[in-house]
Amino acid sequence: MRLSLPFAAPTNSRHGNVLAVAGVAFAFGLCAGIAISPATAPPFAAPVQPALAAASGARSALPDFPLAKRLDVSITYPAEVLRILDGDTFEARVRVWPGLDVDTKVRLRGVDAAELHARCADELAKAQAARAALETILGEGGVAISRVGVDKYGGRVDAAVSTRNTADISAALLNGGFARRYDGGKRGSWCG
Repeated sequence: MRLSLPFAAPTNSRHGNVLAVAGVAFAFGLCAGIAISPATAPPFAAPVQPALAAASGARSALPDFPLAKRLDVSITYPAEVLRILDGDTFEARVRVWPGLDVDTKVRLRGVDAAELHARCADELAKAQAARAALETILGEGGVAISRVGVDKYGGRVDAAVSTRNTADISAALLNGGFARRYDGGKRGSWCG
């Protein structure tokens, strides 16, 4: 049996009644959805951009603080290191739930290391030393990530990372002179 509704279906009383009822049900659902308080919006709803909110008079349903501050900081996820990208970023397979692993890039929270696509020889040497230091620390095993948030560049997460022997890899890289503090602002040059 093949069911087809021609464009003239709304004028046909048999099909028109069904479509009218469906239209009313859709409109009712839409109005009910609008009437629900923004406080009950799911936590993953995209916030209204401040400029758009000011222009339209709308308010964001989410708090203004960063995503990482809204997450449960007590949750620690075991991770298997897949590869080291540079002195402050690595790729890992993270166990987010029993039987559910996610491959993602992890950026160390609060630090910046020199980039391997360097602008000068000094930056390249610092980048290679930072990468080697991170590789050594992650090689201790027992890697875990916590305080997971969305990194500002997308495509990776920002997290506190620990190993079996190192409670805070970011602090270890800072103490070893392989990285400098980073708060998400403009990064300074490693040359000179």
